[in-house]
Amino acid sequence: GWLNARRQQVASAAGAAALAVAPAAGLAIVDYDAVKYLGGTDKVDLNNANVQAYRQFPGMYPTAAGWIATHGPYKQVSDLYEIKGVPENVKGLFKKYEAQFVVLPANEA
Repeated sequence: GWLNARRQQVASAAGAAALAVAPAAGLAIVDYDAVKYLGGTDKVDLNNANVQAYRQFPGMYPTAAGWIATHGPYKQVSDLYEIKGVPENVKGLFKKYEAQFVVLPANEA
């Protein structure tokens, strides 16, 4: 009846919309091959990740992550300990998670 025809019509429209969007995702170009360090793995790039990437480390977000994000770029992970004014408890968090941090060249984008 009418209801089944309407359901089919809605399903067809939804399917067409999904196909229309899908090719756009395929055309996206990833020009930053270290994108995995922006929060997609257990490693975080100190120079390019935003504060949200640190949510995976309990205690890091937002305070410790804010110190990192606002005081780069860094040449090495140990540069974190050179930031002036960082409280000792925040330095403790840096130390706790330092094995999860990497330093890659800062992306200008």
